[in-house]
Amino acid sequence: MIAEIKIENLGYDEFFESNRKKLKLENFSIARVMSENRGSYEVINESGKFLARITGKQMFNALSKEDYPAVGDWVSVTELNNNRAIINAILPRKTIIKRKHGDKDKIGKRTEVQIIGTNIDVAFIVESIDRDYNLNRFERYLAIVKEEEIKPVIVINKTDLISKEELEIIISQIKERFGNIDIVLTSTLNNQGLDELKSFIKKGKTYCFLGSSGVGKSSLINSLIGEDVIKTGGISNYSGRGKHVTTSREMYFLKNGGIVIDNPGIREVGVTEVNTGINDVFNEIAELGKKCKYSDCTHVSEPGCEVLKALEEGKIDKEKYENYINLKKESEYYEMSDFEKRKKDRDFGRFINKSKKYFNK
Repeated sequence: MIAEIKIENLGYDEFFESNRKKLKLENFSIARVMSENRGSYEVINESGKFLARITGKQMFNALSKEDYPAVGDWVSVTELNNNRAIINAILPRKTIIKRKHGDKDKIGKRTEVQIIGTNIDVAFIVESIDRDYNLNRFERYLAIVKEEEIKPVIVINKTDLISKEELEIIISQIKERFGNIDIVLTSTLNNQGLDELKSFIKKGKTYCFLGSSGVGKSSLINSLIGEDVIKTGGISNYSGRGKHVTTSREMYFLKNGGIVIDNPGIREVGVTEVNTGINDVFNEIAELGKKCKYSDCTHVSEPGCEVLKALEEGKIDKEKYENYINLKKESEYYEMSDFEKRKKDRDFGRFINKSKKYFNK
């Protein structure tokens, strides 16, 4: 934990100050949300830590979970006695990482959005050798992150479990799929890559660790902090991997002034409205799509489709193409109104069957 708390060391900058003035909140204290637990929030500012709650009016006016404070938010507060506080308002967010939460949409049931973190500068996307190394999953995370113009860093953890030659193959696969992206190879067992990981972390900047349960996010953060602050549940004798026990999002402060957010493992990486992020990740396909015969081409069966032409000629990886189509459909489906979704449900089965026939050619 930082010894002397200064508001700028918590990530506060001119963006938040200007919005604070626009909202006429100068008479209130400001604080940053460190954690959330059952409707109460731990916040921190230059005066210290407070246990805070939102007002009844905020609850009444909230239309969705996005209207509630989230870890990483800057909020205006009224400080009370006994380290208590009332949250009066949430300052506009610079960035927000969110995902679709729960089962696939059903008619009459709205999709819930889960906020992973706000006001993030860099996202460490963690996969482990023994757990879930998967290029398609990387693309999902990258689409979510790039939608907000957050810098992504790919972290391959538990590298002690495979040979140097196998690691080189993995690096080659990632570079071929994603081009010039930062990759860090780490292992908390032999401390490989930890100094390189630390080099990305700067004072007053906020970093989020994303990944499935058990990939070692909490162990990496413990290594960065220099002590076992976060429980990991030990090591499985069978698999040799950490049993992740993080159940909520929480903010931690490193000795060098960096700010990190740990997250529970994400089982399903459902995307929301991330069309810009998808086009950024799949820029080669997006550029080809601009040359299609029809401006609303879905790149599934239309004549004059430049994407399908490139796929047939072997210029586009089939797995990458299929992941692009899946992500596009998820994002577009999320963006639709409830009425449009009900209408779409009637035709969705036919679209899936058509796609399967093409993929199985």
